[in-house]
Amino acid sequence: MCGFCGELRFDGHPADVDGVARMNASMVSRGPDGSGVWASGPLAFGHRRLRIIDLSDRAAQPMIDSELGLAGVFNGCVYNYRELRAELQADGYRFFSTSDTEVLLKGYHRWGRDFVTRLKGMFAFALWERDTGLLLLGRDRLGIKPLYVTRDARRLRFASTLPALLEGGGVDTSLDLVALHHYMTFHSVVPAPRTILSGVQKLPAATVRTIHPDGSQDDHVYWRPSFTREVVLPDEEWPDAVLASLRTAVNRRMVADVPVGVLLSGGIDSSLIVALLAEAGQRDLATFSIGFQAAGGEEGDEFAYSDLVAREFGTEHHRIRIGDDRLLGALHGAVGAMSEPMVSHDCVAFYLLSQEVSKHVKVVQSGQGADEIFAGYDWYPPLAHTPRERAAEDYAKVFFDRPHADLAGQLSPAYLGEDHSSAFVHDHFATPGAEEAVDAALRLDSTVMLVDDPVKRVDNMTMAFGLEARTPFLDHEVVELAASCPPSLKLAHGGKGVVKRASRGVVPDAVIDRTKGSFPVPAIRHLSGPYLDLVRTALTDPAAKARGLFREDYVNRLLAAPTTHRTTLGASALWQLALLELWLQHHGV
Repeated sequence: MCGFCGELRFDGHPADVDGVARMNASMVSRGPDGSGVWASGPLAFGHRRLRIIDLSDRAAQPMIDSELGLAGVFNGCVYNYRELRAELQADGYRFFSTSDTEVLLKGYHRWGRDFVTRLKGMFAFALWERDTGLLLLGRDRLGIKPLYVTRDARRLRFASTLPALLEGGGVDTSLDLVALHHYMTFHSVVPAPRTILSGVQKLPAATVRTIHPDGSQDDHVYWRPSFTREVVLPDEEWPDAVLASLRTAVNRRMVADVPVGVLLSGGIDSSLIVALLAEAGQRDLATFSIGFQAAGGEEGDEFAYSDLVAREFGTEHHRIRIGDDRLLGALHGAVGAMSEPMVSHDCVAFYLLSQEVSKHVKVVQSGQGADEIFAGYDWYPPLAHTPRERAAEDYAKVFFDRPHADLAGQLSPAYLGEDHSSAFVHDHFATPGAEEAVDAALRLDSTVMLVDDPVKRVDNMTMAFGLEARTPFLDHEVVELAASCPPSLKLAHGGKGVVKRASRGVVPDAVIDRTKGSFPVPAIRHLSGPYLDLVRTALTDPAAKARGLFREDYVNRLLAAPTTHRTTLGASALWQLALLELWLQHHGV
């Protein structure tokens, strides 16, 4: 897990090494263990290293293989790198390190662009061919590792974070009005390739982009789950199949040359990870839970359940309780760590949790992604009996933050546009496959919403402290299996039914039968006191006034009743507006 950046020139000039160095320096938190910048003619790479696999300097990046004529930078972890290395060695390749980065270089040389289909892991990379001048950018199947790009007629730049590109300079920072519509409507999700800034895009998940020396490019999408019944099993066999797949995914994510811990929320997903690691014989496993002060009548922790799991499996458990004295200051840090505006209050929880966890371990496993692939959210059951031809409309009713018509009374006229979010969802639902409405919703959520909300949230907040988060529920083989599972089995027992059945007898019944929870941060859900002051200051700042994103009467109405106005899914409408302004102001946009 690291951060990288780079530049490829199309105008005959050498790469701007100083610009790449600035981008690289801005990502020190992603890679506090080492730094490198390398250039050759039109190409320059920068890399920040977090030492997880092969802790020696032989695995430093940018990695150059002069014999093969390749250079590359890489962020993530290839969990099956040892098996691929053995296969490459059998084919005659010689290795100078024991890193997964070198496996990428030699794997690309051996198998070409489709080498990515052999990788099991989370990754983003840039590979350059010295002799042809070709540059490849790639991203893992579920978009767990980020990659942002900006380009003009002269050059292409890329980086693991959007702020790194801003640090390099020369980026068009005008707002993308389609992205703004998605932010306000599609539950603050801005689907790839767009970002909130017109001049920055993100490489879509499961994509390899080839950039030629003249600047032309082509994209190859190498994975797309069908959400049809590709695997057919009797109903009673599905729990065992899911458990076996998760067992493999959890064990796969223990590959590291440093200790691996678990973020234990006390919910079924993280508890199952702990149980499977204990079953595999892991000893002295470190687990971590976080809690906040109650607010608005809402409890701020779930320690009762995480404590229960920790006792059951004998983990070295760490309770992290955050008082209001730390939460307010951490909000600014969390906003600064966001590559894009992310409205979920979970962000500050992950930010503070990561800060504490990074003092003990460098790698953790997390239960992120289970709800999106096994139908754990409450907007899925209403779609169970929806006719397929009406699925997009019914999905929008339960998931969109507000109807498009409401935006006329919320956004200033200059920022109003067409109903882009509805068009996007209709197009996605119209794609062949996913024959049931729930399948179509899960396909959209697991390939779009998941990538640009919870997955990005975990990456940004953990990497703010050089902590690598691994997500076994997002193993692509688990996702493929879940996509084949009949929706009725996933919706059973209040959601994630097949996971609950698989967990019975593996984790305590109290965890399985509890009401679904989340990372609770009540102070943000129920804005008052200094948190409301923070919001008011952001929305009335001179920069906000000059930008004029929102209608003044709408902002005043929200500020007058901060806990009253909610989106469709119950989030704070006021926080959604304020978070966007906080992010834009923090990054000087």
